[in-house]
Amino acid sequence: MATVALKRVLLGRQMASHRLEHTLLPKVLALPVFSSDPLSSNAYATEEMMLVLVTAGAAALAYRIPIALVIATVLVIVIVSYRQTVRAYPSGGGSYIVARENLGTLPGLVAAAALLTDYVLTVSVSVVAGVLAITSAAPSLAGQKVALSIGFVVLLTVANLRGVKEAGTLFAVPTYGFVAIVYVMLFTGFVRCLAGCPQAETANLPLEETAALSLFLILRAFSSGSTALTGVEAISNGVQAFRRPQSRNAAATLAMMGFMTVTMFIGITILSVVLHVRVNEEIAASRSVLSQIGETVFGRTLPYFALQALTAGILVLAANTSYQDFPRLSAILARDGFVPRQFENRGDRLVFSNGIIVLSVLASALIYVFDASLTRLIQLYVVGVFTAFTLSQAGMVRRWLRVREEGWRRSMVINAIGAAATGVVLVIVAMTKFVHGAWIVIASIPVIVAFLYGIYRHYETVRRHLHSGAARIGQPAENKVVLVVTEFDAAVAEALGYIRSFRPREFYPVYVGARPVKEVEMLWDAMCRGSGPKITVLGSGGAGAVLKFVRRIRRERDDFITVVIPELFRKRSLLHAALARRLTFWLKVRLLSQPGVVISNAPVLREGSDLVAVDPRPLIPHRVEALVFVGDVNDAVVRAVNYALSLDAAETRAVYVALEAGENLDEKLRKWTEYQMPVPLQIVEGPFRDLGPPVLEEVRRVTADRKAVAAVIMPEFLVSQWWHRLLHNNRGLFIKRLLLFEPRVILSSVPYPLGRSRGNGQRAAAQKEE
Repeated sequence: MATVALKRVLLGRQMASHRLEHTLLPKVLALPVFSSDPLSSNAYATEEMMLVLVTAGAAALAYRIPIALVIATVLVIVIVSYRQTVRAYPSGGGSYIVARENLGTLPGLVAAAALLTDYVLTVSVSVVAGVLAITSAAPSLAGQKVALSIGFVVLLTVANLRGVKEAGTLFAVPTYGFVAIVYVMLFTGFVRCLAGCPQAETANLPLEETAALSLFLILRAFSSGSTALTGVEAISNGVQAFRRPQSRNAAATLAMMGFMTVTMFIGITILSVVLHVRVNEEIAASRSVLSQIGETVFGRTLPYFALQALTAGILVLAANTSYQDFPRLSAILARDGFVPRQFENRGDRLVFSNGIIVLSVLASALIYVFDASLTRLIQLYVVGVFTAFTLSQAGMVRRWLRVREEGWRRSMVINAIGAAATGVVLVIVAMTKFVHGAWIVIASIPVIVAFLYGIYRHYETVRRHLHSGAARIGQPAENKVVLVVTEFDAAVAEALGYIRSFRPREFYPVYVGARPVKEVEMLWDAMCRGSGPKITVLGSGGAGAVLKFVRRIRRERDDFITVVIPELFRKRSLLHAALARRLTFWLKVRLLSQPGVVISNAPVLREGSDLVAVDPRPLIPHRVEALVFVGDVNDAVVRAVNYALSLDAAETRAVYVALEAGENLDEKLRKWTEYQMPVPLQIVEGPFRDLGPPVLEEVRRVTADRKAVAAVIMPEFLVSQWWHRLLHNNRGLFIKRLLLFEPRVILSSVPYPLGRSRGNGQRAAAQKEE
């Protein structure tokens, strides 16, 4: 409860799925949410360009303005091109979607890999640059750069987990404040220059010439200054987050962002020239170029400190662009089967929480590894940006050639110019920054693409096996039951009454423990009142002895062997349950991989001296209702339904919990009918995307009758490798934990092995034991 309360304090109350429309952003909030990265890059783009030029001496700084004008031109081309994209893709037209749809899967995944690396770098670079702005004004904090940076990442994580709209409201003040203070600085600086420009403190800084001025050096300075273009794509990725009409609002926001970015970048570069600002690696580590310009224009007055504070604010919050787009892109990739399905899940506040958390962990790791060094981190930057730009614009050219809508020639020319411009920049960046760290990103992209393909192949293999038609409804099968007894207690009595309710043709009670055979037989006869089958004593052989006994049981390919495991708990604690009942815990783990074996939990809770809602006698329940919880319609579900029918319950029904708004429930019902399922499918809503409350509600509707038992059946497909389980939502495991201490609930896991014949596996196991 304390954890839940803390979560509510930090993140706020849960939001229902139908409120997703209310989280859409007006343009005034969308600008700081999606444009903080390109706007904030003005704080360091000019400086990065200068740091390259000064290696050729002071004279090379004369190239600042020409290079800045070329960068601004490229920026305008990219913005105009992306306005085309957001109009063509009103549901979101990021590089991955555009490239995959128009160029193919491989180019789409290259774009996705480039963007994912870029988003992680954006968080790292932005936060570290923000901390540099703080340490420029307060040098005593320079030794705490790593701790401060990771601390800001944590704050950003919490803010974004609270929701998109809340993050936009929070970030609006520093974003608009930064833009305003920069324009004030530019206006004040140019006005002061009318009477003679003041000189920066570093105007006479001696600059040692360590490299010859060459075309390569100028191109390298251009690639460093091109950091001004980072984050431009964010709006095209997040069109769905805008208020309606979404495409029009996104295009308008993109234009406004472009105007602000271009004017601030050119203005800062010109002021750095007329104020004679100089910089080298040593100066840059403690005082940024923007800080020097601000100090020269304002002096160390309130406006200067406001500039530093707002610069730090927007640089830290610039990472928010990635916090919007990394989770959104991850969710799209999860939908297409290229990353784990968990990235599709929305959290309490209708955001993709898993993507936010993974982004934060990766960015924090980069900050730690690179010791919060902006100069080292920024060398990895930009390659991913321009890779995505180029593939996106090339994809748009292909699209116009394919659809030939009205005005397609003009649109194609715009996107072709964009593709050519960004392609040239990509080549320049790759060449000039390769040895300075860009090789890390270039080398990582194919590795990431291979990883994405590997996940996709796994999901395709699982899909193929689950829809092969190997399991058919109504296949004749027997249900043979093994009851594992470790103590003669109320849990065994509850399990025995349940087993008697469906009268299995073969019933094998086995005892595992240190009691003498005669005592075991006497206790068993007393519990069964002389009407039960003979109990088999396995002694102290543990889980291995039970496993051998189960394997010896003869069965046909489609038969079930139900291993019923009674457990008496004295605490509502999963850890205590695992530690106190190690035998049954490991038995369930080992049985899960056995083909044809169904594991049934029969838990009973004792609080103090009282049993919770059960009778200590082995009474047959007045009513047994079978509930099959399903997440899809496939062969594993068919097998589970067949098992449910073998229980001869008073009522059998399947339950699907709809967790996401906009799910195609008609398609679920159509597939259910297509499979000719003999039991009804009931669809219940989980308005807060939480599986727990609707599952408990359905179960307790049955157990409200104190003489009734809910037989909960969970279909589970078995993957070949343990790490494959990380790629699936594991709803079955969640429901097991949820219902472990729920009275009068028998929870059965019906495993469905993938990629091998169940019958062959069973016969081989039996022959091995013989």
